[in-house]
Amino acid sequence: MPLKTIFLDRDGVINKDVNYLYKIDEFIFIDGVIKTCQLLNNLGYRIIIITNQSGIGRGYFTENDFQILTQWMLKQFQQNNIQILDLFHCPHSPKQECYCRKPKPGMFNKAKAKYNIDMEKSWMIGDSERDIEAAKSAGINNTILVRSGQKIDESKSNAKFFIESIHDSINIIDN
Repeated sequence: MPLKTIFLDRDGVINKDVNYLYKIDEFIFIDGVIKTCQLLNNLGYRIIIITNQSGIGRGYFTENDFQILTQWMLKQFQQNNIQILDLFHCPHSPKQECYCRKPKPGMFNKAKAKYNIDMEKSWMIGDSERDIEAAKSAGINNTILVRSGQKIDESKSNAKFFIESIHDSINIIDN
């Protein structure tokens, strides 16, 4: 049976956006993210994190640095009874023109193939238009832009909904 999934961007949605974040002591969860993810799990959604990490491709930090932070973050979710199904990341810089870097849909397509995801019943919560473009290219029309990260020009956005914080998504999803 296909899964219904919530795809989350990391920086600006899960944690405060710090340029090229790779240090645990600089990671700050956005208010309400833990409670929201618990509620989304309780609604039957699987959560997958989809994140561009060009700091690796630019040489600002290593893949190992990213993995250490990721394992720490996933442990924080686990300790709060939140199941994160998977995390996909693009380590490439924009100049590398890969297929996985958002706004291209590569990470979404990889997740869909790996987990048999029902894209029509799934959602993307991001903080930039590239998150929305990637999701739509992968067949996800349920899109939410959070105002807690990048500057958003809502008049030019293709997002279905706009919210102040991820916590506001519980008023939209499955309602």
